[in-house]
Amino acid sequence: MNALHALRDATEPRPVVAIVGGAVAGSEAAAVCAAKGAIPIVFEQGARPYGKIEDGLPRWHEKLRAKEYAKINANLGGGSVVFVPETEVGQDLGWKELYAELGFSAIVLANGAWRDRSLPIEGADAYDGRGLVYQNEFVYWFNHYADDGYDGPTFEIPDDVIVVGGGLASIDVVKIINLELYARALRDRGIDVDVVEMEIKGIPRTLEAHGVTTEELGIKGSTLYYRRRKEDMPLATMDDPTAEQLAKLQAARVKVMDRVIRKYFVKFEELSKPVGTIADGNRLTGIRFQKTEVVDGRVRGLEGTEFDVSASMVISSLGSIPRPIEGVPTKGELYHYDSWDTGEVHGLDGVFGLGNVLTGKGNIRDSRANAIEIIEKVVAAYLGVGDEPEEAPGNGSAEAEALAERAAAATPMSADAMHALAARVEQLHANTGYEDYESWIAAHKAAQRARQE
Repeated sequence: MNALHALRDATEPRPVVAIVGGAVAGSEAAAVCAAKGAIPIVFEQGARPYGKIEDGLPRWHEKLRAKEYAKINANLGGGSVVFVPETEVGQDLGWKELYAELGFSAIVLANGAWRDRSLPIEGADAYDGRGLVYQNEFVYWFNHYADDGYDGPTFEIPDDVIVVGGGLASIDVVKIINLELYARALRDRGIDVDVVEMEIKGIPRTLEAHGVTTEELGIKGSTLYYRRRKEDMPLATMDDPTAEQLAKLQAARVKVMDRVIRKYFVKFEELSKPVGTIADGNRLTGIRFQKTEVVDGRVRGLEGTEFDVSASMVISSLGSIPRPIEGVPTKGELYHYDSWDTGEVHGLDGVFGLGNVLTGKGNIRDSRANAIEIIEKVVAAYLGVGDEPEEAPGNGSAEAEALAERAAAATPMSADAMHALAARVEQLHANTGYEDYESWIAAHKAAQRARQE
């Protein structure tokens, strides 16, 4: 029976689980809940449930994106899951109503990490939008600016951008900058190139194919500033590595990053942390850095080593954290969890975190057992210097299954509560014009098709 009909026509209690977010983790949890006999209700803030697969994974990952879209569609389609699009918890649906009034058996927070970490300089956020840009909106722009009817943020990339970061997302950002700069320069010469094709071939091969040299174009390109060393980059981690394992892991990180530098003309400045802003009036025009050293794994600034770097645009790419929801307790940058293993949220019985909203990470799935293999294969592929990766960032199906099993075994919802919930869901559907998953997704493919065509 269709899950919404099962709610509307319920005659006996049954577990009903609210899942906030319908991307990788949320859709996996929904599918497991349905398989265990619970009714999953997925509240998705966007029109499409693809999350950072669509908005944070650079668009050159066409095969990977298509594969992940298909997985999510299989999990959410078919009628066994109630999908509620364009409904942001905390905004369109209040937390009090979700947690205290609707009577869910359990709630799974799988809403990801969408909030940028602030540039760690006092007063820097005053320049947001005036010389300072954050990574999430920048990558979103890159992924969607060619869509029909696009009305999101827009950026004109200057040829002196600096990026503060060091993780996978920051490498995506510097790649986007350089690919866009070189594509624009070639178009100015009457040479039409596709950015996605250039990402695959690399910038040097693309220039060679068109008989153009870097000297002729004279592009400075982007520079990534990182407070640690190249071998410390968080491309993959390993718990308690031996000295030999650590040396291999560090060598693999350097090897992968060097390939990125060669293939995309990225400049890299290590052991440099931002300590001040440079401004002209109300606009950011550069960053003051301080040289650092890494001692026993800790970064230490070196007095008297400050240096200034001018830039027309500074992009902060220091990772993403969950957006706060009023009513959900926080601890530091993340939600407050009683257990990192189970994702149980402090003080909220039956509420669990899953995926990036739990870890605060949106990077390629870690593997503690074989981190060196992961960095050489999966991470290298993700960064464009290896074969196409087989799975997406943050794919946590095993964790989703374990958590969803607990949620599906929670106290059943009464038939009367299910009837009331069905009416509320139908009201939310009416607000957006949603009827069923398959036709909704088909109607919202137009922008993607327009870009591909």
